[in-house]
Amino acid sequence: MLDQLKRVQEIPAAGLRALPDELPGPLLLRQAVAGWPFVAEARQSDEAAVAYLNRFYNGRPVNALVGAPSEHGRFFYRSDSKKMNFEVAPGTLSDVLEALLEQRSSDEPAGIAMQAVSTPDCLPGLDAENPNPFVPDGSQARVWIGNAVTVAPHFDVAENIACVIAGRRRFVLFPPEQTANLYPGPMDVTPANVPISMVTMDESELDRFPRYREALDAALVADLEPGDALYIPYLWWHGVQSLTSFNVLANYWFNRDEAAARYPFVPLLHLTYRAFREMTHEHRDAWRGLYDHYVFQAAGDPMEPLAPPHRETDRRADPAAIARLRQLLRELLGQ
Repeated sequence: MLDQLKRVQEIPAAGLRALPDELPGPLLLRQAVAGWPFVAEARQSDEAAVAYLNRFYNGRPVNALVGAPSEHGRFFYRSDSKKMNFEVAPGTLSDVLEALLEQRSSDEPAGIAMQAVSTPDCLPGLDAENPNPFVPDGSQARVWIGNAVTVAPHFDVAENIACVIAGRRRFVLFPPEQTANLYPGPMDVTPANVPISMVTMDESELDRFPRYREALDAALVADLEPGDALYIPYLWWHGVQSLTSFNVLANYWFNRDEAAARYPFVPLLHLTYRAFREMTHEHRDAWRGLYDHYVFQAAGDPMEPLAPPHRETDRRADPAAIARLRQLLRELLGQ
């Protein structure tokens, strides 16, 4: 079924030195990082990719997600609670890599994944040897390594470029306006700090989640091979299927919009949800008018028609004040 979705727009990108000025939404950059030494090693064999990673590894501990074979590689909630259906196991990157190689021969492999391994913290020098021209200067990679696992649709509060190094991955993407049709889960307990879609990515749960059909109608799919990169816009939902028994991906989060990166997005959303959920529909509608005017006004700055002395003070929030806001939100939410 996912094979029949509309494809992400793609361009041949070997030798391209920057993202296009005009981005149509998600964009598949075919062979954008095919020249990386890491990709060249991975093309030889999984073992060569592992040896390459171990050359940079500094021995710092990492966490691996481990799911029972009965979960078929889907990292999600348990059916009877908001607890996760996987365990977090600390260890060394080298040991987990060895376990992944061993699992390739298993008829019922455990789901294993190391997620967002920081290159400066654990793999110093990897970025320098595999530079990415599509991200701002100073951006650093996070490496995702695992076997055939599925990550539920979620969003990033940043722009994202994901580069496949070993194996194959499928991304299923949904625009932000499809949020309600994806049936987001809880905000207080999440696998990775943002809500996830509670629907399996295929059509098996349409009876339970009927609006998901609309989300699928708006969805885009991209299949990535080693050397391919995918640009994912800010707040776009994306689910990821790793399709082979050994996979490596490097991703980069960045924000060209400084204001978008400045605030604790999810805690604010969670607090607002709690504040308004017990109000009557009439009161929420009244508040919607205020938010539409001050926050979401399509015409631009709501202060512009006012005489300058009567406008809001035009100043940026102080980073220290934002840090205090983050802490206050954590305390209010009991996190």
